[in-house]
Amino acid sequence: MDTPLSTIAVVGLGTMGTGIAEVLALAGREVIGIDISEAAALGAVASLEASTARAVGRGRITEEERAAALARFRTADTLQAAADAELVIEVVPESYEIKQQVFRELDAIVSSTTILATGTNALSVTRLAAESQHPERVLGLHFFNPAPAMKLVEVVSSVLTAPPAVEAVTTLARELGKEPVAVGDRPGFVADGLLFGYLNQAAAMYEANYASREDIDAAMKLGCGLPMGPLALLDLIGIDTARTVLEAMYAESHDRLHAPAPILGQLSSAGLTGRKAGRGFYTYDAPGGQDVVPDALTPAAGAEAGAGRAVASVGVAGSGTMASGIAEVFAKAGYGVVLAARTQEKADLAKGRIAKSLERSVAKGRLSAEARDETLARITAAGSLDAFAEVDLAVEAVAEDLEIKRQLFASLDKVCRPGAVLATTTSSLPVVAIARATARPEDVIGMHFFNPAPAMKLVEVVRTVLTADDVHATVRAVCAKIRKHPVDCGDRAGFIVNALLFPYLNNAIKMVEEHYASLDDIDAAMKLGGGYPMGPFELLDVVGLDVSLAIEKVLHREFRDPGLAPAPLLEHLVAAGCLGRKTGRGFREYARR
Repeated sequence: MDTPLSTIAVVGLGTMGTGIAEVLALAGREVIGIDISEAAALGAVASLEASTARAVGRGRITEEERAAALARFRTADTLQAAADAELVIEVVPESYEIKQQVFRELDAIVSSTTILATGTNALSVTRLAAESQHPERVLGLHFFNPAPAMKLVEVVSSVLTAPPAVEAVTTLARELGKEPVAVGDRPGFVADGLLFGYLNQAAAMYEANYASREDIDAAMKLGCGLPMGPLALLDLIGIDTARTVLEAMYAESHDRLHAPAPILGQLSSAGLTGRKAGRGFYTYDAPGGQDVVPDALTPAAGAEAGAGRAVASVGVAGSGTMASGIAEVFAKAGYGVVLAARTQEKADLAKGRIAKSLERSVAKGRLSAEARDETLARITAAGSLDAFAEVDLAVEAVAEDLEIKRQLFASLDKVCRPGAVLATTTSSLPVVAIARATARPEDVIGMHFFNPAPAMKLVEVVRTVLTADDVHATVRAVCAKIRKHPVDCGDRAGFIVNALLFPYLNNAIKMVEEHYASLDDIDAAMKLGGGYPMGPFELLDVVGLDVSLAIEKVLHREFRDPGLAPAPLLEHLVAAGCLGRKTGRGFREYARR
């Protein structure tokens, strides 16, 4: 197996196989594309011609390099064409029967030293290897779609795989400009193992009518910085493919988070498998299209739920980073703002923090000096909630403690004028329990801003069963004025973002506990394979392990799902005082400032 892997066969010329062939040909390998379908072979050639022409047009390669790459790619309709290949990568449909048949035929065709790689992301590499005459040369080579653009390649070893085979394909991956991550054989591996559980929970959330497809997708894009929302991503992957992956994951884990949401089976059975069918969670301009077109579920443009209440002045209760940020947002939008803390000194310090933030915006050219002065002039610092007597909207941003919030709302009930809207920024506590501390729970709603409030566009608008329609309409209108994107959700633990984000983070911790992959490999897999702005352990250390544990406990307590129980490693780190960046140590160590 000590070979440069200069001649490589790719079996299956669908989207993924064609993409892999392009990567190999551009990297100087002789590539044999094999598919029983003449149309697929012609499509692969046309795709390679078109994509390399675009690359020339963008200055990424020269015309000579394009011509050389095209000359290195040839197609065939039989596996016999792979006879001289040093590596064969199969990317045929996700079926044991089909893949095993390919491997059985290849055993009789290729050299005993030829490496056989499966591109599966759902099936057992070990089971496929066991059917081969030379199981030591069988491994997994999992590229991500689109293969030319995505940097991650998961190199999957079974207990039967010979180390030299792993070394050879790992070296190849690096020579292709990819980042190889070594993983063991289990369904989903690292990236899909974390990704598909999250996608499944998003599908279940939509199926339960908890939130609209548009709001679920917008929440995860704007709240987490993800390149795509989960339901749009399911449509891109293929709903039938996602269901197959989840079935394989559930068969091994028996974790309810991996049990495919029924809607995935319903859509698959109906042939509504996503973009490739022209319809899945969304409707597209054509089968294989990528442009979403309106359908019966598309919200009417500009439609809002009735008339709201007039809001000219806003009170923000709290003196921390979130309170300061929210006050800055409202003042920038032209509202008169009362920023109240427990003491005048704390309120003044909070206003000073806003002044520094505005000054940074001026220095970066994002804000004029005049706008800075006008914004600061709209903010009044107060040492008591009594200053909220005439505000139209009171926003609470104090510690995430139910009793503290209930006491504050009891005070707001006495101070604020009749008809004022009372909003809590809680990220995990029941809004209705806070509302019941007042004599006017119909005026209480959740407005969950994300940190840092001036930069983050998302606000989760949380209605309780008691919230009045005009209060909801008021907050939606206010969000538009402060240039935030509101998403509607009901009053249950985690709302949209945290309910989908933290089980994913918890599952990443479990992977480390089980010694399946390292922190660095998991973070790299999610950034390079999923397009996440931060890996799960980077994010956990930024959020704070104590905060993360508290949210996990709330989710577990509400949904009673064993799969949501906080990972013991997270509990141990919190007990040891390792809370992340703020303490200098969490999953990683940080230099003290």
